[in-house]
Amino acid sequence: MAEFHVQTTQPSQGGGLRPFFMRVLVMGMAVFLAVTVVPGIESDSLGAGVAAVLVLTLLNTLIRPLLYLLSLPLIVLSLGLFLVVINALLLQLTAALVKGFTVGGFWASFWGALVISVVSAILNGILAVEHTGVGTITRSHRPPTIINPD
Repeated sequence: MAEFHVQTTQPSQGGGLRPFFMRVLVMGMAVFLAVTVVPGIESDSLGAGVAAVLVLTLLNTLIRPLLYLLSLPLIVLSLGLFLVVINALLLQLTAALVKGFTVGGFWASFWGALVISVVSAILNGILAVEHTGVGTITRSHRPPTIINPD
């Protein structure tokens, strides 16, 4: 019979700021791709784009979990599609807070949020940004036990 052990992984040795900088880097690549691909999302300058990345990362870190919790019934009823609407609203809030970063309407923010979500998920999966110490299950390999050797 196989034995399963829970093995916890330790956070990366890079310190406390490294995951934050990696998150900002991933968000930056995703936002700049959204600015390039989605019509209606524009950044007047590189500084405005960087400011938008920093504000969006901060909003995603601080406000998004609370919005997810408050809108949990809508998220469940829509089978998760309401998550994109929340991300679109955060993108519009970012545009309202950052001068030089504009989002032209709900649908531009919706498609931009979708692009940012997909790109962030792919890059986080590749770079393994989230080192939260969550346990992983490993299977131990041991030789089989012989019950009746006759």
